[in-house]
Amino acid sequence: MKTISDVLQLSTAFLLERKVERARRRAEELLAGALEVKRMDLYLQFDRPLVEKELSPMRDWLKRCAQGEPIEYILGKVEFAGCQISIDRRVLIPRQETEILVDHISKRIGQGVLWDLCTGSGCIGISLKKKWPQLSVTLSDLSADALAVASRNAEANGVEVELVQGDLLAPFLGKKADVIVCNPPYISANEYLHLQPSVRDFEPKGALVGGERGTEYYERLAVDLPGCLHSGGLVFLEIGSGQGEVLKKNFSLGPWSRMEVEKDWSGLDRFFFLEKQ
Repeated sequence: MKTISDVLQLSTAFLLERKVERARRRAEELLAGALEVKRMDLYLQFDRPLVEKELSPMRDWLKRCAQGEPIEYILGKVEFAGCQISIDRRVLIPRQETEILVDHISKRIGQGVLWDLCTGSGCIGISLKKKWPQLSVTLSDLSADALAVASRNAEANGVEVELVQGDLLAPFLGKKADVIVCNPPYISANEYLHLQPSVRDFEPKGALVGGERGTEYYERLAVDLPGCLHSGGLVFLEIGSGQGEVLKKNFSLGPWSRMEVEKDWSGLDRFFFLEKQ
């Protein structure tokens, strides 16, 4: 009977042979997921023997990992801003950069009506609702598949949100919000061709590519956002690296009293904030 130590050694060797980066870490994450324990807990049980039932999912997961599939899809969940978010290949994997966006938003809001456009897994709107229960949150997406994932995540995290299907602001005609958040597709058609295979081959293309230039969604928002916000309303966008100056031009004619580009941990353009007069 193999122990945790044995399985980690064998799994790491299997992944190394297939040139998987960070093979030991990947083996630890997969085994921790199979055993439903924290990764560091493995080292407290190194000599624990494992039964077949515990090893069964590990074999399939190792094969998927060796084929380049992101570990987040294999495990089917991620921790995000105080929430556990279930994911599959119908939605993008929530990134740490987006947690920075949630932190920025949390510092500037507290109540009112918030719309999370292009919600995907729902990670932004759900985490904000969990932190600020008094918010009225609506999650929207063009994809019915994405909304099914978001609905499941809202229920699992114990928050009540509204879900609507439609293209950007189309579901909100005649309504106004206090806060609008959007992490739209912002990769150009050419950039998509050069993405890492783990992204390009597994994550949904429609949630990644924002058109030939990558800025088409923002161009539409620049036209439509002003009419959907109350006075003093706030807009928080995640953007692509190097898109900050382009977005400043796109939004320059709008009724904005404040316009800011924020960097991520790597010093790259990543967030765009607006406040309506």
